[in-house]
Amino acid sequence: MAFSLHSTFLKSQIPIPIPISATATVVVSLPVRCGPRDNRGPLVKGRTLSTEAIQAIQSLKRAEKSDPTKLEQVLSTTLSRLLKADLVATLKELLRQDRCALALEVFAVVRSEYGADLGMYAEVAAALSRNGAAEEIDRLVCDLEDEDRAIQCDDKGLIKLIKAVIGGDRRESTVRIYRMMKRSGWGSTIKADDYTVRVLSKGLRRLGEMEMADEVNMQFQDLVGSF
Repeated sequence: MAFSLHSTFLKSQIPIPIPISATATVVVSLPVRCGPRDNRGPLVKGRTLSTEAIQAIQSLKRAEKSDPTKLEQVLSTTLSRLLKADLVATLKELLRQDRCALALEVFAVVRSEYGADLGMYAEVAAALSRNGAAEEIDRLVCDLEDEDRAIQCDDKGLIKLIKAVIGGDRRESTVRIYRMMKRSGWGSTIKADDYTVRVLSKGLRRLGEMEMADEVNMQFQDLVGSF
């Protein structure tokens, strides 16, 4: 009797095999994160960057790091193969990553091949300002002045450029932009925008150009109002 009870007890401890067909398959999905090495986002192929643009950026960064003497050769061979959209995307991505030295090289190619609008100048100036390369802003504005083109004062990129230059504390460059605007007919043949007048006037005053700020105020006193 004891043996029978012991046998029954042992049988109750033996697991009953479950048919394979009845076994449920449980799939656990663990997220895999491959983050960048710095605080900037990784290069992503998609609507903004094509494969060609990504490869161009990587080639330029490798050349700059390993052998800067060959950078010019890499620039000429790599960028010459890019379409305008890819070239501009390459510039914007380098600016986003704050790789200003490379961005300036690419910007020079964009200007020579396709020209650059004020918005693009503003993006470059803003990147230079936040990275402590404010002196490069002066060269940038000089290049814009050397183009000897009319400044479209209703261009949305103009106010962004003015803000970027003032933000970089570039007094001479701010004055240059104001003079370019005047030569283009700002305030005479071209109607002045009140917001642009205020930003320019305050910026000139903050940079120590009191007389020029007063000139702006006097010329557009109906727009400026009280500060």
